[in-house]
Amino acid sequence: MNHRTTGTTRRTVLKAGGTLLLSLIAPAPSFASQIVAVRVWPSLEYTRVTLENDSDLKASHFLIKDPNRLVVDIEGLELNPTLKELIAKIQANDPYISQVRVGQNRPSVVRLVFDLKAEVRPQVFTLAPAGEYQHRLVFDLYPAREYDPIAALIESGERPLDRPFDNPTASIETLPQIMPEPPARVEPKPGPRHDNAPAMTRMITIAIDPGHGGEDPGAVGKGGSYEKNIVLAIAKRLKAKIEQHPNMRVMLTRDGDYFVPLHVRVQKARRVQADLFMSIHADAFVLPTARGSSVFALSEKGASSTAARWLANKENSADLIGGVNIKDHDRQLASVLLDLSTTAQISDSLKLGKAILGEIGGINRLHKGAVEQAGFAVLKAPDIPSVLIETAFISNPEEEAKLTDNGYQDQMADAIMNGIRKYFAKNPPLSKNRMT
Repeated sequence: MNHRTTGTTRRTVLKAGGTLLLSLIAPAPSFASQIVAVRVWPSLEYTRVTLENDSDLKASHFLIKDPNRLVVDIEGLELNPTLKELIAKIQANDPYISQVRVGQNRPSVVRLVFDLKAEVRPQVFTLAPAGEYQHRLVFDLYPAREYDPIAALIESGERPLDRPFDNPTASIETLPQIMPEPPARVEPKPGPRHDNAPAMTRMITIAIDPGHGGEDPGAVGKGGSYEKNIVLAIAKRLKAKIEQHPNMRVMLTRDGDYFVPLHVRVQKARRVQADLFMSIHADAFVLPTARGSSVFALSEKGASSTAARWLANKENSADLIGGVNIKDHDRQLASVLLDLSTTAQISDSLKLGKAILGEIGGINRLHKGAVEQAGFAVLKAPDIPSVLIETAFISNPEEEAKLTDNGYQDQMADAIMNGIRKYFAKNPPLSKNRMT
């Protein structure tokens, strides 16, 4: 919009007061906020739109129906070419946004109008500078009906592997339909079980958590590879290998490039009653010479080493980088997840970690010869054995080359799979209601 006013507009403004007229005809103040980057992260779970800017912004929003639209007014902002780039960043297969219109609604107020494909529950919030990012204004568009991973588990069915966006909890849809077995056959008299007698096998659910995603790239190698992409590739390879076992199914906390808060990753695993939780990473260290693979479990008494404590603090800051809406955060539930931990869970996690570490040691040098422990937020499900696997250091050029190699990724997935099998061979899962 041109800031020069017409005669009609000028006369109208004069009635309201000459001070406002001066604000209209004066050039934009030098301190006006500037948008420096726009990003869109679509997924079936939700679509996030991020406006990165050089100062804190104030925004208001409202919804309009028939057709569904989200209107956002941003104060203290003048339209610039970077903001206009948002129009081209909306993808045709975005589940929730069909297009966006951007304009100068009035002086120092930019209006965004999102034309929606479905009814949404928007969350609009700001983020303070974190990591490499300046101030951010975030719009999270969630479906009006909250996604239910349990329903996805029950209503599972085959879907194309090349679907554009996958819901992290919907990844179990690639598994066979879960049907209850007929009741177990009861022997007329108590007696020893015959080896060839049919047995009911419980379905085992494994939660795989590819670290980072979306706004949070994780560590970045010197070769330009992103941790979030590498760990997602390894997680998908591992998922495919696990699903080759008829009594195992997989839930990925994310299976696309979008951010999932740490406590939500844990919630997803608990909601599907996962038997194991494995968070996959490929982190960096301050020294490029650091190398080797590691496995971590939760600690109630503090970190097992200074490096473990440093890494846990770094991973626990993912929410700051990825961007969590604090106002909408279920603080009570998050507190439960972060405060509750059991000796049994940690004991089982150490057993799982030892089994996996023994297998990984066959394909890569180990950073430490034993499972390490620290206060990783993502490992704090009180009822699920949970480990965090550092597949290699992306900050080491040699290991970065390994991590981007398809062969190494497949070997890593094989090693983790073998570790899972060895763990269950010695620690059969407890009886639950789920059967196959």
